[in-house]
Amino acid sequence: MATQTVMKKDGTWESEELLTGTDAVAQAVRLADVDVFSAYPIRPYTGVMDRLAKFIADGKFEAEYIIADGEHSQFEIAKHASSVGARAFAGSSGTGWLFATEALAATATDRLPVLALVGNRALDDPGAFGVEHNDAMLVRDLGWLIVWVSTAQEALDTTLIGYRVAEDPKVRMPCAVAMDGGYLTHSQHMVKIPTKEAVNKFLPPYDLGSRRLHPDNPISIAPQINEDWGMEIRRQNWEAAKRAVGVIRAAYKDFESIFNVSYSNPFFEEFMTEDADTIIVGMGTVTAAAKTAVKQMRKKGEKVGYVKMRWFRPFPSDDLRKVLSKASSVGVIDRDFAHGGPDDAGILFNDIRAAMYKSETRPPMIDFIAGLAGREISIEDVISMYRKTQKAKDEEMDLVTWVRVREKSSSKGKDEK
Repeated sequence: MATQTVMKKDGTWESEELLTGTDAVAQAVRLADVDVFSAYPIRPYTGVMDRLAKFIADGKFEAEYIIADGEHSQFEIAKHASSVGARAFAGSSGTGWLFATEALAATATDRLPVLALVGNRALDDPGAFGVEHNDAMLVRDLGWLIVWVSTAQEALDTTLIGYRVAEDPKVRMPCAVAMDGGYLTHSQHMVKIPTKEAVNKFLPPYDLGSRRLHPDNPISIAPQINEDWGMEIRRQNWEAAKRAVGVIRAAYKDFESIFNVSYSNPFFEEFMTEDADTIIVGMGTVTAAAKTAVKQMRKKGEKVGYVKMRWFRPFPSDDLRKVLSKASSVGVIDRDFAHGGPDDAGILFNDIRAAMYKSETRPPMIDFIAGLAGREISIEDVISMYRKTQKAKDEEMDLVTWVRVREKSSSKGKDEK
């Protein structure tokens, strides 16, 4: 493993290492001094539990490491650990994340700030290990915070930020850090690792306050309620999600002041959008191809830009609307599917379109379903998306395009499966 010292005079950074995306999350879990880590292996998430096991074996990390008998049990362990005041971590991928659905829902409605890594993976059947975003999106309306990362450095930073936001008394919601399976979980990047002292300045100890389950604090979490109280509880969770927006802004501001790392807008990254006539929006590792496409088209004098979404929940409606309203046309890359959804478009597209309803300009929008089951989205693919999006400002285009799909798979009748 390549390692080099990058210690700054203020002691902010400890070293720089060549890490995979899952390695980077494991480093953040170690630095966050997580108390309980529940685990059950499933590709492509598994790398994080392997690295944490090595940290414990090498004496670099002290935590209660609990191997569960399945994903459901794994997340139940994390949920209950969080309720008694332990900082908890878990993770999964694809159908493993779905197997834990009951526990994931209860963790959100109980407002327990567990942090989980979702190594995005296609949903079975047929079996596939490639990336899709539908697994993490499963909990988008349950009360989970969801944030996508596109580099290993961002994975480490965002895990720390995720704990800071989730555990804030004004929020107390679980947080899912999502990363593309294979393209990020297993690829290696040079990552700056902060010192424990710097992390302690940024991330306060976990404290549930009066909500901590303890013999000296006889309270009830998740009591059975009748119809008279369900609405009030849902409203409380709704208010917490609204407050999360301000807490996220404050967390990134503090992160920048301590680590001297700027994320500009916490919710998304803009790339050459200031004078862009055409903007495409995407999430995850497609960003590398998208940025390269923008650079190539800019050299030809074309005013194009890219927006990389980070936070999917809470959704940054106001901020995103301000940026996209300046464009003449907007494209959205959906690495997800919503069969039978509004206008047969993807999930991200329809969320963005809903946010743009209040825009005075309402630029024409096109949705691109791409990269499902791990299929590569190439630079040429993104350039083609830009070309089609550019045309949308002058002529009527198909609302949804499936990118580089075999045409026979779209046939009907005897070939339909």
